[in-house]
Amino acid sequence: MDPRKRAELLKGWALEEGFDRAGVARLEPSGTGEAYLSWLERGDHADMAYLARRVELRLDPRSMLDGGARSALCVALQYHPLAGDSAPEGDLWPWVARYARGLDYHDLLLQGLQRLAARISEGFPGCHSRPYVDTGPVLERELGARAGIGAVGKNTNLLDGEAGSWFFLGELFLDLELESDKPAADLCGSCVACLEACPTDALPEPYRLDSNRCISYWTIEHRGEIPAEVRPSLGSWVFGCDICQEVCPVNTGPEPRNHPELRLTAERSRLDLAGLLTLGRDSYVETFRGSPMKRAKQEGLQRNAAVAMGNSHDAAYVPALGSALTSGSDLVRRHAAWALGRIGGPAAQEILRRRLEVEESTAVRGEIRVALEAGGAASG
Repeated sequence: MDPRKRAELLKGWALEEGFDRAGVARLEPSGTGEAYLSWLERGDHADMAYLARRVELRLDPRSMLDGGARSALCVALQYHPLAGDSAPEGDLWPWVARYARGLDYHDLLLQGLQRLAARISEGFPGCHSRPYVDTGPVLERELGARAGIGAVGKNTNLLDGEAGSWFFLGELFLDLELESDKPAADLCGSCVACLEACPTDALPEPYRLDSNRCISYWTIEHRGEIPAEVRPSLGSWVFGCDICQEVCPVNTGPEPRNHPELRLTAERSRLDLAGLLTLGRDSYVETFRGSPMKRAKQEGLQRNAAVAMGNSHDAAYVPALGSALTSGSDLVRRHAAWALGRIGGPAAQEILRRRLEVEESTAVRGEIRVALEAGGAASG
């Protein structure tokens, strides 16, 4: 079978496994390697040190297989809009990136790719393969662009004329010779809507993302304390951010796809911001079982919830923040104190004063003192 027919056959099999798009990229040294190295040198990856590891594999994906990979079968799975889905209500889920509301996409795509690999192995005895889903040293967007899945947009997401950017990527590296698809054409033109809409200027120029300013970085990848000067810019976002996708004109008309496993479950949808902040360990494990939100860990999600409450300036959150100031981890208590100071008012001030009298952590005491000053100014 010639490379063109093999490619068409395998792409058809990928669609039969439930993927929405499939394309083939011929493997060769990266064409964006220099740009990636410059991105690392600028420190745009913030403290995500793993992005600077195994760079040689990222720059030459042929090394993904011991004997040398020759092609990548790239697949896409749309996560928005979904058939039967509706916009979430409340103060939590509208501020969780759409991709993270359902089951963990890593597991879903990997299982599909493993089934596809088994079928290819049966159909082409001796073929070797290796699946990847956002967990290895792979420049996925470049491969997706080579495979015609989409073109890289100015917000650094891969854009498709029909599906927009609301899709996940996965790759199956193969030692089969397959005919490559044609790369997609640029879709951005002169549009800079994403650059103008980003509230933190995380897109300082087209096709460049500065993670140090990105809301998704701070609410998902960053561990530990969020600097006080960064917290106000996070707004109400608790996990991730969809702003640069929401404003993209290419994202206006994707057809809904039937992937119920990616929808927010009715049980999880009942959780609100206060409930997340005060969630016990056992409840957290049960509520977020199989969720990509576990990436931020319980402490990180509760830290983010406290910041979102503080940015709301809503006194209705004072009781929940007071509870977190008493029973949360050291990190959560520091952010709860900040949030109380940001909300201000007599009730918040009283909680802060009482906690200061018994608080043993030096770091938390310092945060409480700053919050008392900030809350007093806000009340005045």
